Amino acid sequence: MRDQGLLGPESVAWKVIGHPVSIVGGVRALIIQSLHPLAMAGVAQHSDYRNRSLDRLRRTAYYVTATTFGDTATAHAAAARVKHMHRRVRGTDPVTGQPYSADDPETKLWVHCVEWHGFLAAYRAYGGRLSAADRDRYVAEGVRIAALLDVPQDTVPASVAEMREYFEAVRPQLCVSEAAREAIDFVLHPPLTRELLAVQVPLRIVATAAVATIPRHLRQMAGIDRSRALDGITLAAVRPAAAALTLPLLRDAPSLVLGRETRAVAMAARAGAPVDRAAA
Repeated sequence: MRDQGLLGPESVAWKVIGHPVSIVGGVRALIIQSLHPLAMAGVAQHSDYRNRSLDRLRRTAYYVTATTFGDTATAHAAAARVKHMHRRVRGTDPVTGQPYSADDPETKLWVHCVEWHGFLAAYRAYGGRLSAADRDRYVAEGVRIAALLDVPQDTVPASVAEMREYFEAVRPQLCVSEAAREAIDFVLHPPLTRELLAVQVPLRIVATAAVATIPRHLRQMAGIDRSRALDGITLAAVRPAAAALTLPLLRDAPSLVLGRETRAVAMAARAGAPVDRAAA
């Protein structure tokens, strides 16, 4: 039988992350991740996101696709590349004065939890319904993904309740630094550069959809809060068009790591159809 990877077609993650609205969850994660000063310091001092933002989106899309849908070797190879890049990301955070490192287990745990939960939040808002048991199962599946980057498994939330407790525990550490403010503004109002000009409309739609799913206390902290009425309008407008949300620049990401059989199975899982590997 074909290597089905770390999660496999029967996982909830294949359904959640395989849905086009996962791009909304990814952008949601970028905004929330910036509120942790140590994580943001690494981005501000070591990332060229302002000039190569599409490259960063593609790399992230590749990593998520490879670790979620790829076979075991592909998942571990993608993680190895990320860990290699992380070795040079270290320095001193100007906000707290604390040293930071992309290899720090607590920072990696923050990035994983925000991203993994972001996909779930976007799916629930725009993609479809999940039972409480499936939501817990999805969070538990993320433990295996976090372990790829050497995050201790006993520290990774394995249920919705544990994820909620984790976010409450980290909340006192969050703040809006100048670097975070600039990063959030970049996401919400992408500049009219040659690189981003052609994707201005989809980027802004995705960003607006992402903000509508962010908890109100975090939006207030970041200075991006808005009325509940506008949130309602956004939810009502995006849900019917959710299937078309995948940005053109990310459409080829799955084909980079998936074979024809796995792509077919992933599409069936995304659609909620019975998975027939023989037919695939």
